[in-house]
Amino acid sequence: MTSSRTIGSVLVANRGEIAVRIVRACRQEGIEPIVAVSEADQGSLAARLAADVVHIGPASATQSYLRVEQIIAAALLTSCDAVHPGYGFLSERADLAEACAAHGLIFVGPSVDSIRRGADKVEARRAARAAGVPTGPGSDVVSGLAAALAVADDLAYPVLLKAVAGGGGRGMVRIDGAGELAAMFGSASGEADAAFGDGRMYVERYIENARHVEVQLLGDRYGRIVHLGDRDCSTQRRFQKLVEEAPAAVLSSELRQRLADAAVALGRELDYRGAGTVEFLVDLDRNDFSFLEINTRVQVEHPVTEMVTGVDIVRAQLRLAAGQPLGFSQDDVAISGHAIECRINAESVANGFLPSPGTITRWDPPAGDNVRVDSHAFAGYDVPSYYDSLIAKLIVVGADRSEAIDAALRALDEFEIEGVETTRDLHRAVLTHDDFRNDAINTRWLEATVLPAMMSTSAPSAGAVGSTDG
Repeated sequence: MTSSRTIGSVLVANRGEIAVRIVRACRQEGIEPIVAVSEADQGSLAARLAADVVHIGPASATQSYLRVEQIIAAALLTSCDAVHPGYGFLSERADLAEACAAHGLIFVGPSVDSIRRGADKVEARRAARAAGVPTGPGSDVVSGLAAALAVADDLAYPVLLKAVAGGGGRGMVRIDGAGELAAMFGSASGEADAAFGDGRMYVERYIENARHVEVQLLGDRYGRIVHLGDRDCSTQRRFQKLVEEAPAAVLSSELRQRLADAAVALGRELDYRGAGTVEFLVDLDRNDFSFLEINTRVQVEHPVTEMVTGVDIVRAQLRLAAGQPLGFSQDDVAISGHAIECRINAESVANGFLPSPGTITRWDPPAGDNVRVDSHAFAGYDVPSYYDSLIAKLIVVGADRSEAIDAALRALDEFEIEGVETTRDLHRAVLTHDDFRNDAINTRWLEATVLPAMMSTSAPSAGAVGSTDG
């Protein structure tokens, strides 16, 4: 058992709102935050708030934020004690955690073994089965198109073709027939190899009427694991989450407990340390669930859990990485109220969600006792075209789900953004829809119901510029 270590300084190896979030958490913990920045982020809010800044390369993520050697060199150059990878980029790359250990740096995340087993989706399924967690019908790695066709024929279409190294909604595609699978397999494998450095694929049954529910875990190095309740992330477009809620209102108390028990069981199987999220697909027709994946990092949607539990997940990450015990038990975790998060992206909905880079000329976020805005944006900020288009997360909490929806709508009405197109009006359309208010949705609902109605009343404008990172 490794003894605890003092963390005096942390290299924040990320950008955008999560970099700002980590910087502020470090300050609250009395830790010096040092931010790694690409050429495009030298004037970012995270850079302004940090104790120091270290330049790691050009604007392109592949030449900066995605280079393990650059991150390690930056941490050593600035005499950091630890590296926090945030989410995305290198956060689920075992080679970064391994390189940190090799150079005496603390990796703010789980062990190398947990990352390897969790980030490899097939290995994660095996771990889930070993823990007694239902995984649902699907394959291990398929050796090629012929094997994929055989599995899909056995499962019956539609199926999901998924990248072994994918995650966060990326690296998966719905397949409705053998001809489509034959046409898509090679390109999907090639895209996975380009995006994740791993072109291996597997096949799962596609559940038509499902909800996407996840459970937040925290674990320490002394074998203690607790869950912080569940979140519903079913409002999605192309497997990318747009709205998240805590708790998941659709669950019965019995199913909620089974999900929590399954998540903790998998955490124990992986000897999990730090913050992690176990994702499940809830079959509404069968009132049952199956394992999707485990994300061995902090999630974009972690604030909704913080709002209903009072637990600061990022500060907990820092303490757990230093070897401190959890400091509370499962019985100490209480869920109070209902929280909703809206991801505000700089995207043109009318132009098929093409990113909308440019200069923000007006930035007036909402405020209030039950309103939180996690963002790196400000008036005069240039939204770059190189990275993910997320510019803010609007989080509200209410006494119940209905009150939270009303609070979110008021906050959206107050949120003034000019200079770039955003998804704010899409969130209004979601939150005012009777289906959403009645919690009568599934993972297909947004694309099947809301988006067609919006597109039919929106005239696309010309000239939107796409980004390279979705």
